[in-house]
Amino acid sequence: MHLSTVETVLEYEVKVPTHFCFNIEAAKWPTQRIVSERLAVSSGVAPHRFTDDGSGNRFFRFDALPGPLLVNYKADVEVHSQSVDEHLPEVPVGQLPDDIFHYLLPTRYCESDLLGPQAQRLFGHEPAGISRVRAIVKWVHENIKYQPGSTTSTTTAHEVFEQRVGVCRDFAHVGITLCRALNIPARIVVGYVWFDEPPQDFHAIFEAWLGGRWVLFDATGMAPVDRLVRIGTGRDAKDVAFSTFFGSVQMTRKEVNVLEHEPRATADSGAAVVELAAVGG
Repeated sequence: MHLSTVETVLEYEVKVPTHFCFNIEAAKWPTQRIVSERLAVSSGVAPHRFTDDGSGNRFFRFDALPGPLLVNYKADVEVHSQSVDEHLPEVPVGQLPDDIFHYLLPTRYCESDLLGPQAQRLFGHEPAGISRVRAIVKWVHENIKYQPGSTTSTTTAHEVFEQRVGVCRDFAHVGITLCRALNIPARIVVGYVWFDEPPQDFHAIFEAWLGGRWVLFDATGMAPVDRLVRIGTGRDAKDVAFSTFFGSVQMTRKEVNVLEHEPRATADSGAAVVELAAVGG
């Protein structure tokens, strides 16, 4: 178990009345505990908060008038690592739980139907189970170049597979797509984690359904998966965007900070402290 302090500062210039939806808060998840958190938004904004029951993703929405907008989230989160059995098997499609089945299907960014032949050629000979997923992770790490700015918000796994360059979300999408093409359910996970290079930002990894449980993998190799503070879980990046808006805005500042600590004793192990505040701006 370890403790991380995470913070996001987002500033926008709103051009016209705009509706925003944010997903930047630490998720309600069994392997992490929110010790304290604070969300601050510009004065005059009234956020509506809700949690997706299926994923634990937490969202807040609001309408904003033209002018500057500030969103600031800060939290202390305990993350508890889980051991992984290196002999986990793949689960036959007919035995998949109903709520897991849809993680097999192609999605906007993960065209597993298009990459089926390539997945079979590269990994069809691998022993079924966690070792096959690790082979996928190794291939993505060795064959896709990490290059900030090399892709856009509309780049898909098939495009990255062809051009062999991308960022963390692209690495995750390719891993997810190759798994699904081999009938292994997989999904994206985004969160906060500390790493040396590049500068701090939201980080995307993926998890695969093996032996009746989800197992995390990071094809970038940028940080240990068991140190990630989970924000969002979804079928692909469209489910876990940190910001979605309906209107016209310009982002003027984006800052993500992560600081890891040794675990500290807390007198209260109950509910997290949540403070919703308005600030000038």
